[in-house]
Amino acid sequence: MGLLDRLKKRLGKTREALGDSIAGLFRGGRAIDAELLGELEELLYTADLGALAGELTEELSRRHKRGELKGEEDVRQALRDRLVRSLDPGGEIDLGDAPTTVILVVGVNGSGKTTSIAKLAHRFQSQGKTVLLGAADTFRAAAADQLEIWAKRNGADIVRQHNDGADPAAVAFDATTAGVARGTDVVIIDTAGRLHTQRNLMDELTKVRRVVGKVIEGAPHQTWLVLDGTNGQNAVQQARHFTEAVDVTGLIVAKLDGTARGGAVFAIQDALGLPVRYVGVGEGLEDLESFEPDVFVDAIVAGGTAANSGA
Repeated sequence: MGLLDRLKKRLGKTREALGDSIAGLFRGGRAIDAELLGELEELLYTADLGALAGELTEELSRRHKRGELKGEEDVRQALRDRLVRSLDPGGEIDLGDAPTTVILVVGVNGSGKTTSIAKLAHRFQSQGKTVLLGAADTFRAAAADQLEIWAKRNGADIVRQHNDGADPAAVAFDATTAGVARGTDVVIIDTAGRLHTQRNLMDELTKVRRVVGKVIEGAPHQTWLVLDGTNGQNAVQQARHFTEAVDVTGLIVAKLDGTARGGAVFAIQDALGLPVRYVGVGEGLEDLESFEPDVFVDAIVAGGTAANSGA
């Protein structure tokens, strides 16, 4: 099964909210007019596209007045092209030739952060990379235990403390040091699922970054923020707070298989300009997909007539 088919299957709720609903607007051979475009705008807002919904509708209205849009497929294609252009290419990063790449993963409680780390480890290992996990979430009881379970499932190394409340920066330092000593390709460091209102925890993130940089100059090489796709527009506000506190280099949008609000991906990009690296589309270790804008948009907008790019 190709990427397009996998995403179509996993993103069914968002596709129903966008692609299938567009078909509903044109049911019975309905012509394009102001009323239909107004309903389309409402549909786009419902799918959590945010301010982009109004911009898209205005552009479609202008193109219709110029005679460029005749019916459903014209609207669908115009919408598809504009949505693709609104997205950063993002996608999988090239780890390059660095002996050890350090990735810091941040996000609020319940965002899917720990599961996303497990999926990342699985993905890198399937590419022939060695992986070490650093359990620097020491604030939440049993967080390290949960990460250790995932590490064992993946066959990955893990560095952790066995007492709650240990210094997260110390764990991050030890994990990075161990990664260098063992010649590990990728060190992924988990952090506490901190609330953006807890300033002291944000300061702790800064400390973690500082000590990791003492082990490897320029580390962490990537800082990825995990956002819960079911939160829709609320995810945008969460992302803003994190980007103000730490230098986020990319996003992982989790839990997109369980929501009709996948349009939040566009709103997040529109608001922050940060690349989406991966999307979580299920609970299995394999259910983390590299983010390819054209395939993602085809899966949720083009419906059954989507182009087969990426398939």
